[in-house]
Amino acid sequence: MTERNHGTTDRATEAFVTHRNLLFTVAYEMLGSAADAEDVLQETWLRWVEVEPGVVRDPRAYLVRITTRQALMRLRSLRRRKETYVGPWLPEPLLTAPDVAEDVELAEGVSMAMLLVLETLTPTERAVFVLREVFGLDYGEIAGAVDKKPAAVRQIAHRARNHVAARRPREAVSQAESRAALLAFRRAIETGDLQSLLDQLAPDVVFLSDGGGAVQAALSPVVGAERVSGLLTAGLGRIAGTGTASVEWAQINGGPALIVRMGGQIDGVLAVRTEEGLITELYFVRNPAKLSRLGQETALRR
Repeated sequence: MTERNHGTTDRATEAFVTHRNLLFTVAYEMLGSAADAEDVLQETWLRWVEVEPGVVRDPRAYLVRITTRQALMRLRSLRRRKETYVGPWLPEPLLTAPDVAEDVELAEGVSMAMLLVLETLTPTERAVFVLREVFGLDYGEIAGAVDKKPAAVRQIAHRARNHVAARRPREAVSQAESRAALLAFRRAIETGDLQSLLDQLAPDVVFLSDGGGAVQAALSPVVGAERVSGLLTAGLGRIAGTGTASVEWAQINGGPALIVRMGGQIDGVLAVRTEEGLITELYFVRNPAKLSRLGQETALRR
């Protein structure tokens, strides 16, 4: 390799490393899977190092464009895989640093609730929404990333924004309310006293558990306070009765959550969505393939 090529590679590496956390966040918000986001970044790197030096004026925009295109291709294949997924699919939980929670828009964008709302968009709508609403890219930049004209991107953004607005929480996510709800869970697991927890369930609460066919989990959403209460009474009572359960607080996807351990091993991650002080959705990720990144924080950036 010539000296010039060494220098070119060094500059390419520096630019990629500088923007890596941003690129990972873009890919993760589009896919809801850290493992797939990492694969997208690998593909992005391979294409980035093939770019002729001097061609790119704005490395950040160019890298976001490559990442978006790769994520779109991966998202379409993921949708086919999810059609045969065993039980409800939930995003892969990420252990995040406190600074993610401090960035309200980023925390909402990577929350379990929002990632599930984004699942209802088409791949292109999801890409446009994420790039516009979370990362603030202009329509021209987004057009280059999704191979559409700016006018079409405006229409897609408007449609996606209305779709998300109809499904997102009516009020800003309250960290305090989520923590209070999870505190009731922790007490129920540790003491077996479920009443304070059951009192916080909204009448139309939805419980989603993701075992991926590898571990026990409800194979369909459980809806309604009465049905969810029965499930929690049986499940948490059994967990508390083992004497090996422990619960720890964690910042997961920019918000408070609980990591549940059985015999010292991570059994699952529990997060909630609340509205007006009541739990409206419960998310319990137990699929072992989705719990591998909980040993260290994942850096997310806008």
